[in-house]
Amino acid sequence: MAGSVLIVGGTAGIGREIAAHYAARGRDVVITGRDATRSAKVAAELGPSVAGVALDLTDPRAVAGNLDAVGPVSHVVLAAIDRDSNTVGDYDIEAALRLVTLKLVGYTAVVQAVRGRLTGAGSILLYGGMARLRPYPGSTTVSAINAGVLGMVRTLSCELAPTRVNSIHPGIVGDSPFWTGKSLDAVVANTLTGRLATMTEVVNASVFLLENGGVNGVDLVVDGGWR
Repeated sequence: MAGSVLIVGGTAGIGREIAAHYAARGRDVVITGRDATRSAKVAAELGPSVAGVALDLTDPRAVAGNLDAVGPVSHVVLAAIDRDSNTVGDYDIEAALRLVTLKLVGYTAVVQAVRGRLTGAGSILLYGGMARLRPYPGSTTVSAINAGVLGMVRTLSCELAPTRVNSIHPGIVGDSPFWTGKSLDAVVANTLTGRLATMTEVVNASVFLLENGGVNGVDLVVDGGWR
């Protein structure tokens, strides 16, 4: 298949796992991270078909230039995120601006930069999260931007048609590095499956959204039926 898989935020977590999935299948993959050295190191660990590029989504004006060397792209995964704790009562405006810029402006800047290089039945996948429906103390900005992903899917799927645009919204992923070792019994008790989603399940769901040609404008929740 012509074109690489571009994974923005591919040096750690789910983004890295998606990169590993495609690299194991012989696909050309480009991963990005804020640090050039780390991006190159992770790319080398993942295999010879993977390249690393430095990209800081909080500087959206530089996005197009940083992606200049990326050739044709078949799939784009927008998985980069910072974890933020912000409340209305003690509002950190600079932290909020950084996170809003990263996810809403930065994601869109990537799409703008590569839209002319999308090949064949290209697709784009945006990562949101369930804080948009289940806020928690400190999620003021996180809840807002994850809700904003829904609006991005609506407009991008129309503007870029026939390129498909979908989003995925994982709940707590029990075996992810961030959640490993934390007490999650109360969350597990409120899932219909009696367990949390796994990294493998989120990767498989992501691949489904990227590759299934009949799926467009979808916001998929992967949380084990959390109630």
